[in-house]
Amino acid sequence: MIKKLCAVIILCCFSCGEDYVPKPKAFLRLEYPQAKYIDANLELPFAFEVNMLATEVDVKQVQSGTESYGVNLEYPALKGTIFLTYKAVEGNKNNLLSFLRDAQNFTQKHTIKADEIPVTPYENSQRKVYGAFAEVKGDVASQAQFYVTDSVNHFLTGSLYFYAKPNYDSILPAANYLQKDIRHIMETIRWK
Repeated sequence: MIKKLCAVIILCCFSCGEDYVPKPKAFLRLEYPQAKYIDANLELPFAFEVNMLATEVDVKQVQSGTESYGVNLEYPALKGTIFLTYKAVEGNKNNLLSFLRDAQNFTQKHTIKADEIPVTPYENSQRKVYGAFAEVKGDVASQAQFYVTDSVNHFLTGSLYFYAKPNYDSILPAANYLQKDIRHIMETIRWK
C-alpha cells in the first residue's frame, strides 16, 4: 500500500507541468538595403531615377510605328518586377481618356480578391506630372499600380508583380520596399 501511495505522489508531482503547444508558423524577417537611386539613362520620351537594386532594365517598343514603350525594372533579390508602359497622347487627346479609363479599370479588376485598394492622387504642377498611386492589399497578383501624365503629350502607367504565389503576409516587406521605389519614380519623372 505504501508503495502504491508513493507511486501516486511521485506521479502527481512530476505530472504537473506546462502543457506543450506547437508553436505557430512564422515568416522570415526580411530587411533590404537603403535605396540608392541613379538616373535611368534610357532613350525614352521621359526620364526618371531608378533604384540601384534593379539590376536589369529592359526596354521594348510595344507597337511599331507608335510611340509606345515597355520598360521592365527587374529586382531579382526581391523576386519582383515593376512593369512600366509609356504611350504618347495624340494631339486631340482622345486617347488620354481611354488611357486613364484603362489604368483605373486595371486596378479595379483586383477588387475581387483585394482586401482594400487605397488610391492616393499625385500632383507636381512644376514638372507637369499628374496621376495616382494605388496600393492593392490582399492576396492579389499585383500589389501596386500607378499612372502619371502631363495631360498633353505623355502617359505612363506601371504595376508591381512578384514571381511568387500571392501570399500578402509573406511578400509584404518586399511589396512595401518596391512601393517606395514606385513613388520615387513618380516623384522623379521628367518629360522630354
